[in-house]
Amino acid sequence: MKSRSLSVPSLLIALGVGLSPWMAQIQAEDWPQFRGTNSAGVAPLGTSLPAEIGPEKNVLWKAALPPGHSSPIVVKNKIFVTGVRDKKQLLTMALDRSTGQIIWEQEAPHEELEKIHSIGSFAQSTPAADDERVVSFFGSSGLYCYDHAGKLLWKKAMGPFNNDFGAGSSPIIVGDRVILCQDHDQGSFLAAYDKRTGEQLWHVDRGIDFSRNWCTPVVWNVDGKSQIVLAGTLKVVGYDLETGKTIWTVRGVSRVVCMTPVIGDDQHLYVAGWSAGGDPGERIALDAFDKVAPEYDQDKNGTFEEAELPKGALRQRFTQCDRDKDGKVTRAEYDEFRMLFDQSQNVVLAIAPGGQGDISESHVRWRFSRYVPFCASPLYYQGRVFTVKDGGILTCLDAKTGEPKRTARVSGTGDYFCSPVAGDGKVYLLSQEGKLTVASAEDQWKTLGTGDFGEEAYATPAIADSKLYIRTAGHLYCFGNK
Repeated sequence: MKSRSLSVPSLLIALGVGLSPWMAQIQAEDWPQFRGTNSAGVAPLGTSLPAEIGPEKNVLWKAALPPGHSSPIVVKNKIFVTGVRDKKQLLTMALDRSTGQIIWEQEAPHEELEKIHSIGSFAQSTPAADDERVVSFFGSSGLYCYDHAGKLLWKKAMGPFNNDFGAGSSPIIVGDRVILCQDHDQGSFLAAYDKRTGEQLWHVDRGIDFSRNWCTPVVWNVDGKSQIVLAGTLKVVGYDLETGKTIWTVRGVSRVVCMTPVIGDDQHLYVAGWSAGGDPGERIALDAFDKVAPEYDQDKNGTFEEAELPKGALRQRFTQCDRDKDGKVTRAEYDEFRMLFDQSQNVVLAIAPGGQGDISESHVRWRFSRYVPFCASPLYYQGRVFTVKDGGILTCLDAKTGEPKRTARVSGTGDYFCSPVAGDGKVYLLSQEGKLTVASAEDQWKTLGTGDFGEEAYATPAIADSKLYIRTAGHLYCFGNK
C-alpha cells in the first residue's frame, strides 16, 4: 500500500478528533467506521479529489451490490459493507479496494426480521474495522466479528428491538473495545465488548431516559482521558470509556436525534438534533391527559387505543408513544410524550471540553436554531461547521461563534440521509435522490460540481487514499483524479 509523509499526530489534528493512545494504529489511507476516523467525515491533509463526479465522470470502477443503507468503510486493502439479498439474507461483504470485486461475504442468521421504516433497510448500521477485525451489526440478528479473511470470530445475539423504524446506530472500535449504543422504545443501552472475545465489559441502561435515537458514538479525548459521547432524547451525554459512568450532561436538544456529533480541531464538540414539532412557530403541543380523555377514551378504560384517536400528532406517532407496544397509550406514556414535545429543541450547538455534571449553561458556547438538519450529521471542516437540511439547504457557520456565513440551496433539493464529507477543500453532499453536489469549503461557499446517479442513496460517502467511494441503491462507485 502506498504510504504518505503525513505523520499520525498531524493526521489526527487535521481530522479534528484529538489525540489518544488507541488512535496510534490509524492509517491515513483508511476510513475505518461510519464517516471515517471518529466519525469526523474529513479526509487527511494531502488528499486530492475531483470536483467533477458522476456516473461517467472520474469513475475508476463501479461494482454492483445488494441493496443496503450502510456506508462503505475502507481498511488496508479491503472495503467492508453490509447488504440484504433477496430481502432476507443479511450479509457482511468484503470487496477488493482496487477493483470493487467481492472477495467474501458472510450471512448473519436471524429468526425474525426487525420492523423498519417504509424507506428503511435491514442493513442500516455501518460496520467498523481495524487492521485485525471487522465488526458488523444487524438489528434483526446482533453483533458479528470477523477477521479480514471472513472467518467468524464471535457473535452476540440481539434484536429485533422494540422500534418499528429499525436499528441504525453503528458500532465503533476503540482500541481493544467494541462500543455499541442502541436506543429504542424499550431496552435502550450503551455497552462495551472485548474486541477479541466479544465478552461484555460494561453495560449502561439508557432505557429510562432515552427512547428511539440513531446516534453513533464518538470518542472525545479530554485531559488525556477518553469519553464516549452520545446525543439522544433531549440531551447529550459524555460517558467514561473505561467504566461507562456518566461524566457530564447537556440538556436542550431534540426529542429524537438521528445525527452523530463531530469534534473539531479546536477540541469543541458540535451537535445537532431535529425532530418534528420542535421548530419555533411550528411547535407541537399536546393538551393534558385529563383534558383530552373524555374525547379520546371512548371505551372509558383509562387508556387510548389508536382507533380512538383523531388524526393528528399523537395518532401519527402512536407507536412511539406506546413504548411497551401493548396497543394502548397509558396516562404515564401520554404524559411522557407530552413532555418530550414541550422540551424538544431543534438546534445546532457547540460544547466546550472539560465539564462535569450538568454543563448545559456553563459549557455550551453557542446555539443556532435555524436550518437544522434531520438525519445528515454536521461537518466540521477548516474552522467551519457545515449542515445540510432536507430540501438541499446548505449552511456554513463560523465554528467559533456560530455566526451564519451563507445559507442557500444546492442543486439536489430532495431529502438528505447521507451525511456530508470533506477533503481537498471540498464538501461532498449526496441527496436521497442520488444527486451529488460538490461545494467549496469556504464561508461564501459555491458549487464546484454536480452529478446525478439516477439511483437513490442513503449511505454516507467514504474517502480514502484520494479516492471517493459512493454507494447508491444498487452500486458502489470509486472516484479519483484520472
